[in-house]
Amino acid sequence: MALSADGLRKTYGGTEVVAGLSFAVEPGTCFGLLGPNGAGKTTTLRLCLGLTAPESGAITLNGRAIPAEAHEARARVGVVPQFDNLDPDFTASENLLVFGRYFGLADSVIKERIPQLLDFASLGSKADARISTLSGGMKRRLTLARALVNNPDIVFLDEPTTGLDPQARHLIWERLKQLKSAGKTLILTTHFMDEAERLCDTLIVIDHGRKIAEGSPRQLIAEHIEPQVIEVYDEAGGDLPGFVAAHRQLAERVEISGETAFFYCREPHELLARLAEATGLRYVHRASNLEDVFIKLTGRELRD
Repeated sequence: MALSADGLRKTYGGTEVVAGLSFAVEPGTCFGLLGPNGAGKTTTLRLCLGLTAPESGAITLNGRAIPAEAHEARARVGVVPQFDNLDPDFTASENLLVFGRYFGLADSVIKERIPQLLDFASLGSKADARISTLSGGMKRRLTLARALVNNPDIVFLDEPTTGLDPQARHLIWERLKQLKSAGKTLILTTHFMDEAERLCDTLIVIDHGRKIAEGSPRQLIAEHIEPQVIEVYDEAGGDLPGFVAAHRQLAERVEISGETAFFYCREPHELLARLAEATGLRYVHRASNLEDVFIKLTGRELRD
């Protein structure tokens, strides 16, 4: 296994933030760690990297016991942190050079890799650019390139596309797919369910430090949610509560969130026919997705 965790527990301030968590990651796959804010995702990553010691449980990373052999294990690991921490005093190339030295790489080796890394991040023309002149998307791509300077076997990515525009997100997705095709193991946390659905071979959903679901995105959708969703909105004085009350039986499950009713269905045809006759209501009919699973498992309430 590229990474295995068995029975991890960690407590802060009397609250158990990781509560008996176990999972395993196959080499050459993308593994997702999903959960609401405060679910324990970042603490789990820190435990797996040996940056925080568990109170109980066992971790193996790249064949090394963590935290006892964390330093040796991290020599073959790359990390893309949640927030960019590039050095503003250096150029893009200098950031890669200095970071490579932390792994004991010779300057000649790093300098040979820099053009390839910048091209991989679509930053070939920015080698001598100061960090302050780069856009947010460029900084995020440079942070990804920096994580690859030691040619790692495993790459940890903590919310790698947060704050990026759609073009930058899609570019990073393509680069991550390339890494996986090259045999790298990716360990991803994200709040974008479409990102997890596109990239992850397997994933776990955690809440309050506990694993509440595990499988491939398709498996989780098939196991936890109805195949069709109809979202109904009160657009122009339509009677949404009345419509829900009169037609609830046409769906397996109905959820109300604000001014929207979510009808989860297996056979949506009759409900769609009734909606076509309704006035003042707007609706969207779509296939269920990983976000529906996530909301069902963790709830719709806001987490801070």
